Amino acid sequence: MEEISQKDCRGRMGGTEEPRMESFFDFPPSDDKIAPFVKAKAFGPSGVPAPHRERSRGMNFDLSEEQKMIQQMARDFAQNEIRPKAAELDRTERHPAEIIEKMGELSLMGIAVPDTYGGGGADTVSYVVALEEISWGCASVGVIMSVNNSLVCDPLKTYGTEDQKKKFLVPLASGKKLGCFGLTEPEAGSDAASQKTTAILQGDEWLINGKKNFITNGNVADTCILMAMTDKSKGHRGISAFIVDCRTKGFSVGVVEKKLGIKASGTAELILEDCRIPRENLLGEVGQGFYIAMNTLDGGRVGIAAQALGIARAAQEAAIEYSKTRVQFGQAISKFQAIQWMIADMATELEAARLLTLRAAALKDLNQRYEKEAAMAKLFASEAAHRITHKAIQIHGGYGYIQEYAVERHFRDARITEIYEGTSEIMRLVIANNILKGK
Repeated sequence: MEEISQKDCRGRMGGTEEPRMESFFDFPPSDDKIAPFVKAKAFGPSGVPAPHRERSRGMNFDLSEEQKMIQQMARDFAQNEIRPKAAELDRTERHPAEIIEKMGELSLMGIAVPDTYGGGGADTVSYVVALEEISWGCASVGVIMSVNNSLVCDPLKTYGTEDQKKKFLVPLASGKKLGCFGLTEPEAGSDAASQKTTAILQGDEWLINGKKNFITNGNVADTCILMAMTDKSKGHRGISAFIVDCRTKGFSVGVVEKKLGIKASGTAELILEDCRIPRENLLGEVGQGFYIAMNTLDGGRVGIAAQALGIARAAQEAAIEYSKTRVQFGQAISKFQAIQWMIADMATELEAARLLTLRAAALKDLNQRYEKEAAMAKLFASEAAHRITHKAIQIHGGYGYIQEYAVERHFRDARITEIYEGTSEIMRLVIANNILKGK
């Protein structure tokens, strides 16, 4: 495949307008036009059904040329810059600063942010296909990219004032700075509304006290999108969102966790002790924090689904290649039906997960409700990644259990996708709640 230069890709990704969906899942017109649209397509002037070729509009499952170019650029970068370092990053657990810096130059750290604010000016589908490629290279790098894009840049783009965008979004989207998302607390995991961190307005400053844990990028972030309780009497309606400079006095990093997988992605405790931030660092309105957090997580779940796709695809490809070269009983094990069935299941689940993920991304680009679809994508993609990496190890046999082969790393990395940004159990609740309400 043609290798795309960094300069060429960055130039084509640019654009001052909000990204527009042009290809994947080419939907019909809005609801008020669907009926006449269908009637005009299906029937001639006499009311007699038109030929099938006139009735069938079809669906466009192809990526646009721009989306394909972004996908290829991310694939080349993952192949050349990330994959060669993936095993070392897993072993040393170091933050891949040099890789993240280069990704910023490629607009991958704010891919769906307009270029007027330092981003790539692309759409969510472009973000998804790029993130799959980066995660195919290394899951740790993938989640660093995902958090900065979905949980930091996106809420700043959506809810930030013009001054906030210029001050915070531009350096984050351009990759000059890195962000984190401070929602989870020791007593507020799936029950995100049970925030104990408080923010009290004192004159022109907010005084913040509390702790956050399991915060991705927390140990290396420059900026934190933080949720805190501003009025305990109002429950989740008393939560507000803030933009916190991580160099602020009273803000510190506590424990950096040792983890099963995604080891090069820092997961840290954040401590806020009499941390004072300017009054204008409130994101959105007072009491809007829970709403901002939940809407932000919808986009984040699409990102984690894409990360799961990348991990699963890496494991699948490794298993297929191994099955063709491993000889037992006088032939490659890929000739055995038991192996073929596993490969078939892996490929089917991967493709289904990808379609669910692209569907959710396409709906987001169309500014349509996508909470249910995002939950479906994350649920299925994450659990599919677990099953696919499990089968990949099984195909490798004993070799799949040792660190010489990458599939054991993929298996460890996949597990977290069923937990963060909403567990599989919470995803099922979100899906069921939407269905029962007719959404």
